[in-house]
Amino acid sequence: MDVELRQLRCLVAIADEGTFTDAAIELGVSQAAVSRTLASLESALGVRLLRRTSREVVPTAVGTQVIARARRLLAEVDDLVRDATSGHTRLRIGYAWSAMGRHTVDFQRRWPALRPDVELSLVRTNSATGGLAEGACDVAVVRTEPDQRRFDGVIVGLERRFCAVASDDPWARRRSIRLAEISERTLLIDRRTGTTTTELWPPENRPAVEYTHELDDWLTTIATGRSVGITAESTVDQYPRPGVVFRPLRDAAPIAVRLIWWRDDPHPAAQAAVALLTDLYRAQR
Repeated sequence: MDVELRQLRCLVAIADEGTFTDAAIELGVSQAAVSRTLASLESALGVRLLRRTSREVVPTAVGTQVIARARRLLAEVDDLVRDATSGHTRLRIGYAWSAMGRHTVDFQRRWPALRPDVELSLVRTNSATGGLAEGACDVAVVRTEPDQRRFDGVIVGLERRFCAVASDDPWARRRSIRLAEISERTLLIDRRTGTTTTELWPPENRPAVEYTHELDDWLTTIATGRSVGITAESTVDQYPRPGVVFRPLRDAAPIAVRLIWWRDDPHPAAQAAVALLTDLYRAQR
């Protein structure tokens, strides 16, 4: 016999309310129904979960473990149902790092006035699509070219490229850096979500490369002075880090900031997000 959600809810209700009678009231069923449901759950699991006396109901050792697991499972189911039934009353915007850069707070503050009917939620997921491919969000802010067969989207703004160096690096005293100079250094690249590739340099003049997979590791490694990095302007705004300084790259093309969504399932509020974010980037320019 399979374990059913109603059985787990019954078990948790008994544990929370303390008696079968109170659990029945909480669940809106009869006491006999509570007894039958618990018995069917114990039969399905093949173990006794509760000890019932004239005064109290006490979980067995196994029952204590099952109740704890049941609470987690029921919470996950409740989250699943809430996400599925919230429909278009919530907009989850995913990002891998930096969110919307310096515009993040302004976007969050202005959104309720623009779309008071849609709750806004920002979700960080360390993936190339900012959590969109993983189902963690409805739209995502990305700074790389998405798979156009799966995703649609628009460019909402541009960000300058900066070079990240250790604070005691000689370059930290300079006002700007040129791309060609970086070919003489070791370049640290986040190959999972980063915006930098060796295609920025001609084949004969590319820097030595090391790789990382997470922004915090990227910053920590750069602080050691072993390597330098290239990143978008939003990183400068969102991730100040002791031991790391950022200097603009004077001759590097800017990075396009995109808002993307599933091509076959666009969220109705996506265009409102596009309009607001485009306005914020335009005002910056």
